[in-house]
Amino acid sequence: MDKPQLADNIGAVARVMANFGLSELRLVSPRDGWPQDRAWATASGADWVLDEVKVFASVAEAVADLNTVFSTTARPRETRMPVRTPRESARILYDDRASGLGVGLLFGGERAGLETTDIALTQGITTIPIDPKHHSLNLAQAVAINAYEWRTLILDAPPPRFREQDPPASNELLVGMYEHLEKELDGGGFFHPPEKKPSMSQNLRVMLGRAQFSEQEVATFRGVIHALAKGRGRVLAKLAAAKKGGEG
Repeated sequence: MDKPQLADNIGAVARVMANFGLSELRLVSPRDGWPQDRAWATASGADWVLDEVKVFASVAEAVADLNTVFSTTARPRETRMPVRTPRESARILYDDRASGLGVGLLFGGERAGLETTDIALTQGITTIPIDPKHHSLNLAQAVAINAYEWRTLILDAPPPRFREQDPPASNELLVGMYEHLEKELDGGGFFHPPEKKPSMSQNLRVMLGRAQFSEQEVATFRGVIHALAKGRGRVLAKLAAAKKGGEG
C-alpha cells in the first residue's frame, strides 16, 4: 500500500488478507509511521500479517524484487496500459506466481490514490467494475475483492500454465534500464523543452513496461544504449578535433 493514512485501515486490510490466505503486506511511507498499535487492534487476530509487514520509502523500492505488479485504481489516469478486472488480473498473477515469478498488487492511499509515476512502474491496471453512480470503495473493500478472486483460483482453478519463455525481469532491473536510457537521452538533448521531461520519461517507462523484458533482454537493451552513447561520444570527439584543427 502506498502512503496509507490510518492504522485502522491497515489493520482492516491485514484482516482481509488473512481471510483469503495472503500474508505479505508491504507499506510505503505510512503517514503515522510503523508500527501502530491501532492496526493490531482492528486486525481481529490477523497478527501474523502485521508482524511481518515490510516498510519501504518508495514504491520503486517496494516492487523492486517483483516481476509482475498491477496497479489498482478506478481510472487509467492517462496511461496507455492494459486495464483488467480483478478476475482477469488474478488469473495472470496466479499463473506467473506458479511459474516462480514475484507478483503483487499495488494499492494507493485512502485519500489521493496512486500517483501516475508509481503506476508507470507496474505492468498493468486493475479496475473494479463498480456502478458509476457510487464509485466509492474503502481500501479494505478493494483488497477484499481482489483477494477473493485470487483465493477462488487457488481453490478451483485448473493446473497453472507454465511459461516457456524466459521470465520477465524484476522491477529493479527495469528501473535501472529506464534510468540508463533517460540519462543518455538527456545528454543527447531528447527532453525538449525541459519542463516536459517528467511526462516524456513516464510515457517511455509505460511503453517499455508493456514489453515485459526478460533479464537477458534488459541486458541486451542496456548494451544497445551503451553502444549508441559510445558512438555519439566518438562523433562528438571527431567534431571537436576537426573544429580544433580548423582553428589551428
